[in-house]
Amino acid sequence: LYLYQVEESGKRWKMFFGSYSHSLDDKGRLVIPRKFREEAGNKLFIMKGFDGAMSIYTNDDFEKLVAQINALPFNEKAARQYARVQLASVSELNVDSLGRVQIPANVLTKYNIGKELYIIGAGDHIEVWNVKDYEAYEQEAIANFENVAESLSKKED
Repeated sequence: LYLYQVEESGKRWKMFFGSYSHSLDDKGRLVIPRKFREEAGNKLFIMKGFDGAMSIYTNDDFEKLVAQINALPFNEKAARQYARVQLASVSELNVDSLGRVQIPANVLTKYNIGKELYIIGAGDHIEVWNVKDYEAYEQEAIANFENVAESLSKKED
């Protein structure tokens, strides 16, 4: 997993990319890659992601996401539903001196995250996947890759 940092016009942003297989230790702890850990500090946030993944955000990126959620029109049913599900799924993770985080057991169970994980960089966050779920997702996504790329390029026109 790689962390790429860019600075342009006085603004700095980061992008996580790459992937690797990993295992939780016997206590359900995940080792956070060094580059990500250096950027993140001692606190991370894990929450429900999309397509079966869990998403891990740094404090800064989590604050941005919460601001986006707070800007949604709460008087609209879809906004309330999204905000409630998303924010109810959040757990704060403390990074220990060895770069590990304890993912709560109820989170692992609720979101079907087993001992064997697949971790991918997803732009402003990293995703944690159950290996079998990611393999199924990846197979479908690769099969549709060119059609999806073409449809997205048409939206830009």
